[in-house]
Amino acid sequence: MADYKDPENTLLMDTSKGMVVIECLPEIAPNHVKHIKELAREGFYDGVVFHRVIDDFMAQGGDPTGTGTGGSDKPNLKAEFNDEPHVRGVCSMARSQSPDSANSQFFICFDDVRFLDKQYTAWGRVIEGMENVDKFARGEPVRNPDQINTMKVAADVE
Repeated sequence: MADYKDPENTLLMDTSKGMVVIECLPEIAPNHVKHIKELAREGFYDGVVFHRVIDDFMAQGGDPTGTGTGGSDKPNLKAEFNDEPHVRGVCSMARSQSPDSANSQFFICFDDVRFLDKQYTAWGRVIEGMENVDKFARGEPVRNPDQINTMKVAADVE
């Protein structure tokens, strides 16, 4: 296992295309980071697909139904909009029209999508394995979607 700066705030996402390591940013989105780590520790994301993957935009996953309409049984999160720019590798929460509707779905930016800044809660960034995210099958919905095999907090892995 590699040495991560802050294992408690590092997610190890093993996907069908390979490992993706996400550095969480609790200093800008503490409630979102806490929520995602809680879901990861419960195994919520294991087996969940990336149901919406758009070239030059983002890969979205975290819906247990794989349709884009589902979430966890936990309450939705109050928005924590921040100054983190939505650029390549940034992880941010998906939501409905309501700013306070984020639950379990998140997306990883493929490119600079700065028009999302301060409208979606950025909570992390890919620090390893972005080339694996780039390999995800595309579509809305994706015909044969890639999936998260497991997502774990690095502090829990030996």
